[in-house]
Amino acid sequence: MLARKVSPQPSQIEQNLVRALKRGDARAFEQLVGMHQDRVFGLCLRMMGNREEAEDLTQDVFLTIFRVIDRFRQESLLSTWIYRIARNHCLNRLKFLKRRAHGKKQSLQETGPTPPDGTIAPPVTSQVPRPDRLAEGKQMEVIIQAQINQLSDEHRELVVLRDIEHLSYDEIRQITGLACGTVKSRLHRARMELTRLMSPYMENPED
Repeated sequence: MLARKVSPQPSQIEQNLVRALKRGDARAFEQLVGMHQDRVFGLCLRMMGNREEAEDLTQDVFLTIFRVIDRFRQESLLSTWIYRIARNHCLNRLKFLKRRAHGKKQSLQETGPTPPDGTIAPPVTSQVPRPDRLAEGKQMEVIIQAQINQLSDEHRELVVLRDIEHLSYDEIRQITGLACGTVKSRLHRARMELTRLMSPYMENPED
C-alpha cells in the first residue's frame, strides 16, 4: 500500500505570522513583504519577461494578499499560497496582453505589419536544466529567457516553477491544481519544446 504524501507543516514562526496578518498587523505585513518579495518578483519576471510588468505585478500580488489573507486556510505553506496568487496574476496579465496585441494587429492590418517592440528580455538568474548545459554567460541567459517567452502559458509556468524556481512536484500541484502526472507530462513536453527553440543557439559551428 502506497503511503499518502503529507504536505510540509508550517513552522511556529509562520503560524504566528499568519495570525498577526489576519489581525491586520502592519508590521507583520512588512515582514511578509520582506520575506517573499524577491521570489515573487523573480517568478513574475520570468513569467512575463519584462521588468516593468514584473514590478507592477509584484505590487498587485501583495495588495491581493493583504485583501484576502483571511481566506488563507493554512492547508498549504504560506509560500505556496503566495506563489499561487502570483501565478494567477501572471497568467491573467499574459491573457490580457495577448488580447490587446491581437486587437492592435487587427487594427493595423491595412497599414502594414506591426513592428517589433525591441524589448530585450531580462536575464534569468537560474538556468533551465538540459538546454542550459550549453549556456555560458549573460548573453545566452538572455536568449534562454527569450525562448521561454515563446512557450505557451501552460508550458512556461511549469518550466519556471520546476526548472527555475525548483519547486517540488507536490508544490506545483498545489499551485496549479494539476495532478502530479499531468504536471510531469506537460513539463516533459515543455522541455522538449524549449530544447527545440534553443537548438539554433546550441549548434557548434566547429563540429
